[in-house]
Amino acid sequence: MANSLWGPLDDVQGDAGYDQHPPRMGFFTDTSVCIGCKACEVACKEWNEVLDDSYVLSGMYYDNTQALGASTWRHVAFVEKPAEPKPLTTTDLGLPGMGPPGAMEGDDQGAASGDSGVRWLMSSDVCKHCTHAACLDVCPTGALFRTEFGTVVVQPDVCNGCGYCVPACPYGVIDLRKEDGRAFKCTLCYDRLKVDETPACAKAWPTESIQFGELSELRERAARRVEELHDKGVDVARLYGADPEDGVGGDGAFFLLLDEPEVYGLPPDPVLTTRDLGSIWKHVGAAAATLVGVGVASFLGRRR
Repeated sequence: MANSLWGPLDDVQGDAGYDQHPPRMGFFTDTSVCIGCKACEVACKEWNEVLDDSYVLSGMYYDNTQALGASTWRHVAFVEKPAEPKPLTTTDLGLPGMGPPGAMEGDDQGAASGDSGVRWLMSSDVCKHCTHAACLDVCPTGALFRTEFGTVVVQPDVCNGCGYCVPACPYGVIDLRKEDGRAFKCTLCYDRLKVDETPACAKAWPTESIQFGELSELRERAARRVEELHDKGVDVARLYGADPEDGVGGDGAFFLLLDEPEVYGLPPDPVLTTRDLGSIWKHVGAAAATLVGVGVASFLGRRR
């Protein structure tokens, strides 16, 4: 079955050619309970034997990895934002098994201070495992493929290092490793999924910020979480990547954010970079046919 290029898609695996398959699996990352411990980064690197990033201080607070890349499949961002000083009170954001963080009332993260006028937003970013994956659409070797769980995985032994997938990704996730020129990114621990194991990052997370499971159930859980935060006065809480009607057909890994997507380094309105490929090829074909017709007419005119 040919892959659809854009729009909502109920059965991602069926569209990829799987007649019978398990439910679509994914991640729900709740940034409201992220404490920035980086356990997910460490677990990802350890399990997948991902190369280190030299672990030098970047000058970006506690963020030594700075962005997703070929050797950083999970990236914990520390976003520092100015905030109006307010009386220091507490707001219970629902950390499982823990007391309420020391957040200001109406503020979003426990690292804020009533005197400093600064708040931290922490978020663990990852490949979105898009419903319509542009990286997969442009790969000429089949190195990228859709798994039976609906995730998108790179086969390094098939990758030829062409790099087409890098600009195709609307999130800037996938990258080429400088050591060998091949593409790498999060696999959502495909090897663990095949033996019914939880991905390493979600297994290691102490506050359940990264939740793994069936995508449909995660979306319902996330919607309830947003309602819960709104009821507690955290009006800025919103979901990102959970809407099948968005520009990429919804993501397999989506987020609860406490500010605008741009604050976290995410595109506010991501659009599939390959959605117009069909139209483009039709226009190219029409132009080619026109040129052939002009050439034939010119040749016949000369013979006369």
